[in-house]
Amino acid sequence: MRTTWQLLFTALLVTSAAAQSGLEPAAQRGLTMARTLCARCHSIDKVSPSPLAIAPPFRTLHLKYPVENLEEAMAEGISTGHPTMPEFRFDPAQINDFMAFLKSLER
Repeated sequence: MRTTWQLLFTALLVTSAAAQSGLEPAAQRGLTMARTLCARCHSIDKVSPSPLAIAPPFRTLHLKYPVENLEEAMAEGISTGHPTMPEFRFDPAQINDFMAFLKSLER
């Protein structure tokens, strides 16, 4: 017999998989990058808080500035003023995928 937590977890997985399957291929690849490189600190979905309080949720980035402004920084090496964020450098295809993912959070 399944516990309430098991049922809730299963429902969340099914909901998450259904939501993700609606992503275009570039955005799906960007989501994979975000999960691998960013989710430890940033919220990469539309509802949860960021695990690290000073790391903004990705869903709010477009409210602060056009996310396209990140493209150059991603190519040259994203770094910030705080020591907890590592520097990342992406190739043009990766930047395109990541931008597609960030744009998917705006909808």
